[in-house]
Amino acid sequence: MPHAIRIYETGGPEKLRWEPVQVGEPGPGEVRVRNTAVGLNFVDTYQRSGLYSMPLPFTLGSEGAGVVEAVSPKVKEFKVGDRVAYAGPIGAYAQVLLRPAARLVKIPAGVDDKMAAAMMLKGMTTQYLIRRIYRVKKGDTILMHAAAGGVGQILCQWARHLGATVIGTVGSDEKVELAKKAGCRHVIVTSREKFSERVKEITKGKGVPVVYDGVGKDTFMESLDCLQPLGLMVSFGNASGAVPSFNPGILSQKGSLFLTRPTLVNYTASREDLVRSARELFAVVKSGAVKIKINQTYPLREAAQAHRDLESRKTTGSTVLIP
Repeated sequence: MPHAIRIYETGGPEKLRWEPVQVGEPGPGEVRVRNTAVGLNFVDTYQRSGLYSMPLPFTLGSEGAGVVEAVSPKVKEFKVGDRVAYAGPIGAYAQVLLRPAARLVKIPAGVDDKMAAAMMLKGMTTQYLIRRIYRVKKGDTILMHAAAGGVGQILCQWARHLGATVIGTVGSDEKVELAKKAGCRHVIVTSREKFSERVKEITKGKGVPVVYDGVGKDTFMESLDCLQPLGLMVSFGNASGAVPSFNPGILSQKGSLFLTRPTLVNYTASREDLVRSARELFAVVKSGAVKIKINQTYPLREAAQAHRDLESRKTTGSTVLIP
């Protein structure tokens, strides 16, 4: 019988249970997939801890890749043996699982399963961040927090490919070189530098048109000081904790700033948007402009240790769990 990581109560990594699960035949519009690789993401820790509320019990995981084992009769786009990848719905921490066919995409030749599993959520997040929310263009100077992380390394490479100058922040000196290799022209170590002052120095007082912030509490307010008037603050994660409540009048005081808190779910809600996003991501990876760095792998049954390492900032780039 296949196994999965299940959660019956929220809390620390010790709440993750590796146990057998029953997986039936695909229902209407479904495909049964045998996972070959599962992506690890910070959102998994939010759901495990209870920061993001989920109905209990549940199986963690938002992205993965595998091979189609069975297809319901009315599904025509996929067949047994197809290599597929997905980013949602939840439930990826499993050896075998049922997926809605509408949320699957075929993995093209030239992209292996581990790479696909590592890039679907982070890569399509990057796609909407720099191609839809703010369309990064040649000559832009942008600020990316956690530049050595999974989304950070993809976004910095992609933005450099588009002709932008990337200012990246990292938490320690050990991650500076990673950020530079990912495409950062300037790297700020937040443990010993005030990043808003450095950004103003780099931009000669002008500031940046957009800040991409997946860190949250520790960086949010200071990030506002990095923006030029009418700049856009993109808060897309809470790695350091949730952003505290604040008076929105601050946005007007700091230059009529814009603020958004987007999610991939909304930006890939339609089949058309999902396929377009994945196609653009696969294309930029296959071209070599963006390289997916899988710096850690763990057996899926050891997901608890992977969570501990992720939350303690011991990981860099992408992490893949192997069923």
